[in-house]
Amino acid sequence: MAKSCPICEKGTRIGGGYSNRTRATQFNPTGKRRRRPNLQWAKLPSGKRVQICTRCLKANKHLTAKM
Repeated sequence: MAKSCPICEKGTRIGGGYSNRTRATQFNPTGKRRRRPNLQWAKLPSGKRVQICTRCLKANKHLTAKM
């Protein structure tokens, strides 16, 4: 299964997600979390199916992609 968009090369990123209020308290913070792109199946004009991110899908980049 693909973990990145073949059109825009959007891949996984690592992010924390703690607010400053959480950091100020005596809260036991956990490690950073891996964030994956929202990949969806889309058909290319050639009939082939690929998984692309929703940003490319919304912009119809899969219709003009050279794959």
